[in-house]
Amino acid sequence: MNQRTYRILSVVGARPNLMKIAPLITEMRRFDDLCPMLVHTGQHYDYAMSGVFFDQLRLPEPDYTLGIGSGTHHYQTAEVLRRLGELVPQVEPDLMLVVGDVNSTMGAALVAAKERIPLAHVEAGLRSSDRTMPEEINRVVTDAVSDLLFTTEEAASANLLREGVAAEKISFVGNVMIDSLVEALRVVRSSDAVTQTGPPPGGYVVLTLHRPSNVDSPERLRATLDAIAEIARDVPVIFPVHPRTEAKIAEVGSIPLKAWDGCSAISQSGIWKLPPASYLDFVSWMDRAALVITDSGGIQEETTYLGVPCLTFRDSTERPVTVTHGTNRVVGTDPVRLIQEAKAVLRRGTDLSRRVREHQPPPLWDGHASRRIVDILRSFLNERGSARPT
Repeated sequence: MNQRTYRILSVVGARPNLMKIAPLITEMRRFDDLCPMLVHTGQHYDYAMSGVFFDQLRLPEPDYTLGIGSGTHHYQTAEVLRRLGELVPQVEPDLMLVVGDVNSTMGAALVAAKERIPLAHVEAGLRSSDRTMPEEINRVVTDAVSDLLFTTEEAASANLLREGVAAEKISFVGNVMIDSLVEALRVVRSSDAVTQTGPPPGGYVVLTLHRPSNVDSPERLRATLDAIAEIARDVPVIFPVHPRTEAKIAEVGSIPLKAWDGCSAISQSGIWKLPPASYLDFVSWMDRAALVITDSGGIQEETTYLGVPCLTFRDSTERPVTVTHGTNRVVGTDPVRLIQEAKAVLRRGTDLSRRVREHQPPPLWDGHASRRIVDILRSFLNERGSARPT
């Protein structure tokens, strides 16, 4: 009797997707009845923003690469629809799987809906209630056409129920990003690379900025970086710069940044600028930081798991569990308030060893979310009975 397998076509496009898809691909490959296939749309395409993550997360090379590249939201979404729409009828997947909330996520979701292919959304139900954020539109549209919705926190499940999603479609499974983080911590906590090149544990701040609302206005970006410079008078600030932010800083000019080559030790205050960080490097810095300042969604989750104080430089968050359970504070976008909140955290200080010992993560953030998701996928596919002989 022939072995029957299910083709699961997973679609990624940007760096945050890779940390979420890696443990799922690893888990799916454990089963003979699953044939995981990976499509990279190329929304993030260079080595620093994509390739190094494949290496460090031990992801297989994509089965298909669409090569979309950078561009407007409209362009990227349209190209995913066109290029993936041409590919999917050739592959004939039994199920499509998308993660997160980038343009590639929504584009792939629409292709699945048009082709009548079952769709699973990992990290479903997150809502900021801010429709000016492109990611919020991507989340809402993707969830609306998904057949299986996997949530990272109970508030996300409640959001979906409130929007009229049938309860049987929703599964609270935990956070696959934490699955990747747990594995990364095993590596970085056994390495002495950070102690050789970075500042001492607890003696620095990590900064990320990339959202258009924070970096696209020259006046706003300058005011924000001036505030960071005030914080950096007392403590080094490590600032791996996103490419879109790098371009905007160049337009502003005369921002007081120090260049760090990643090798020499940081021994003094100031803002230390460096290129986009690899996954393991960034996890190392977060794990030992006194404070993280960010406008990213995923970093709010990672710092919550780590127990690292985080200030979210935004007016809202789609991840409320990071506030109610973790160490995250949403401080708005007033540079003066950012200075006040950051200095308050730094004055309090933190005991890193005690934090690691005693901090408890949110429910089901245990490193096993991918296992729960794949179990549900297999049950769903077996009930449909759509597998093909191999």
